[in-house]
Amino acid sequence: MSNQNNQSRRQFLINGSLASLGVLWASQAAVSNTLFAGKPNSKFGGVQIGAITYSFRSMPGSVDDLIKYCVECNISAIELMGDAVEEYAGKPKSTMARPNYVPGQPRPQMTDEQRAAMAKFNKDVADWRASVSMDKFVEVRKMFNNAGISIYAFKPNALGPNNTDGEVEYALKAAKALGANSVTIELPTDLKQSQRLGDLASKHKVYIGYHAHLQATDTAWDAALAQSPYNSLNLDCGHYIAAGGPNTTATLLALIEAKHDRITSMHIKDRKNKENGGQNVVWGQGNTPLKDILGLLKSKKYKFPASIELEYDIPAGSDAVQETKKCVEYAKAILS
Repeated sequence: MSNQNNQSRRQFLINGSLASLGVLWASQAAVSNTLFAGKPNSKFGGVQIGAITYSFRSMPGSVDDLIKYCVECNISAIELMGDAVEEYAGKPKSTMARPNYVPGQPRPQMTDEQRAAMAKFNKDVADWRASVSMDKFVEVRKMFNNAGISIYAFKPNALGPNNTDGEVEYALKAAKALGANSVTIELPTDLKQSQRLGDLASKHKVYIGYHAHLQATDTAWDAALAQSPYNSLNLDCGHYIAAGGPNTTATLLALIEAKHDRITSMHIKDRKNKENGGQNVVWGQGNTPLKDILGLLKSKKYKFPASIELEYDIPAGSDAVQETKKCVEYAKAILS
């Protein structure tokens, strides 16, 4: 009887342990499913569709806000503007009252006192950038990654000719901490600046993606590309087409093929060409050959991302999230 009781007791404990283990496994599976449920995925047909967070400029723009917008739009990769992450990391805030500016009118002149205050603020920001820890940037990277979003490019206002070398190096280090392989900046008109940026980029092994507007031509980037292997293109297809003249669908596709190994990221939008007014328009209503561009990326298996940049006027009753979501679906329909 004693042996039977001991055996029954042991079997009871074994059964109980197995049952508990089963509950644990089920709980872990539930947690795993919860963590990964609803994560965005904007890679279609092998092409990574992303977005520049500038697209959400009309809405609140904290790090948490941007993550929420990306998830709602099903965007799994981004070019991150600098403001949100710099504010999160503790960038100094300006207390200067700026003169009111009316779009379309000449910018009001600053007083001597305002210019002095601006100079002091710029120095405070430069000093902060040169010494700030990268811990907060790593933290932001984890926040985006946990939501299923990667950061492939970083665009802080720290790479201009008036920014110090310390600020430029800060931008490159922050990009690395965020998980990005490039920073983006307007294509300089002074080759000394693209040389300086290329040299610093080589030091940190982070690419400089140069963006062009209506000055885009087939050879606009050639001098910068020759200066450093870390100078690259952040090609904006909409601006290229809007420039008109010799810039056509055929020349754009040829440019992408010729420079594909020097393109680190691309902007996609729909614009009319110069002959039709050059406006930013709802996708499908302009002259940017979106279907041809995305088809080329898919057929050639190019790995650089194509970033949605929402620049057309948002219709009444909509918002930037809803319009960006439409752009995602437009690209998906082409690629799927």
